Amino acid sequence: MNTTAPPRLPPVRTPSVRVSASEPLVFDLDPDRQTATIEIVIPVYNEQGDLESSVTRLSAYLAERFPLSWLVTIADNASIDDTWRIACRLAQQNDNVRAVHLDIKGRGRALRTVWSASTSPVVAYMDVDLSTNLDALLPLVAPLVSGHSDLAIGSRLAAASRVARGPKREAISRAYNMILRATLHAGFSDAQCGFKAGRSEAVKALLPLVEDQGWFFDTELLVLAEHNGLRIHEVPVDWVDDPDSRVHVVSTAKDDLKGVWRLLRGFASGRGELAVPLRSGSVVPERPTCEQLVRFASIGVVSTFAFAGLFAVAASPLGRFGADIVALGACTIANTAANRRLTFAMRGRAGAVRHQARGLVVAVAPLAVNLITFAALMATGVSSLLAVTAALTLATASAGLLRFQLLQRWVFARRANSVTDAPTDGTKAVEIQQPHRHGIQEISR
Repeated sequence: MNTTAPPRLPPVRTPSVRVSASEPLVFDLDPDRQTATIEIVIPVYNEQGDLESSVTRLSAYLAERFPLSWLVTIADNASIDDTWRIACRLAQQNDNVRAVHLDIKGRGRALRTVWSASTSPVVAYMDVDLSTNLDALLPLVAPLVSGHSDLAIGSRLAAASRVARGPKREAISRAYNMILRATLHAGFSDAQCGFKAGRSEAVKALLPLVEDQGWFFDTELLVLAEHNGLRIHEVPVDWVDDPDSRVHVVSTAKDDLKGVWRLLRGFASGRGELAVPLRSGSVVPERPTCEQLVRFASIGVVSTFAFAGLFAVAASPLGRFGADIVALGACTIANTAANRRLTFAMRGRAGAVRHQARGLVVAVAPLAVNLITFAALMATGVSSLLAVTAALTLATASAGLLRFQLLQRWVFARRANSVTDAPTDGTKAVEIQQPHRHGIQEISR
């Protein structure tokens, strides 16, 4: 009879011991292993019931059917049940599994911590419930390994996807992605699917720009990637809803809306851009004119109301003629800056001065219309402040279509080889040069 005692776990610090997010506790019996092509992170919080079966199933699949070298990292973010000790046992039993513990909660924080320290050329994450069919993993990471794309996401909303979940969650998911499209002009279809991957170079460049530490983390990462002209690859997935999901819908929705608003404010103030573009090569945008018109009109409405307010405030100290010049000049500068970024998708400082100078020249058209209107009002004896304000505001709005044509054809006319004029919000583009492959190579097992 074999009386040999089972192997004991090496001493580990328990979650009750304070561990900062910047100094995570790592349980890894083979820290000197050869770098894996892909590191898959499973963020967990109080998952003692599902963790062992899910990691065992995932490890078996990767060992038998996945052609690239791999490492699974269980990222325990402040669990208070037996999750951490189960994670340590799994790491002890499998050389390709390790465990990381943070004593501060937050899925985004867990992913940020592990991805920032990863040495693999490709990083990924999936939910512990493994709701997504694992056969989608290789199609997900293949364009990242080749260097074709920068991030990749599983999409439950693609036409070819097969999804089993209740109507409530389906409606919430679709509504959320519609909000992202309407507000941030997101080009990807499914921000919330827990099945994503990215090239480490791209992810590590974007992480300093990402502020969220919770559920909005990966949405923010995708929006920032698109804002900086990176390629996002989508894979239709087969997905089965987990009835024991830990997501609190109401609080998560509130945090997501706050995140959307924060990104909108950041983009409006010029934040959210990489200091050094990751992709080389020139791009030629193909944004439809109808979409440009909608954005131009939206900005124009705001500018028109701003003009009316500024004119009414400045009319008394500056006189009506002076107020017209000041209000129109201020609104023209703000309007040109907004159209540069939002309507014509241009970023960076290069060319900004030229665009503003041309924008002021273009402002001569509405200024001329305003002066003619102003003269007509004086000739007819109209002196009411309300009537003058309304007439000049209407005249400014009527010159909008002419101004749009001049902005499109002259002020923001694109040069064929301008990297500065790269689209930033997922619009179609034609690349003139082939992107660098960044040294990512496939490692066969």
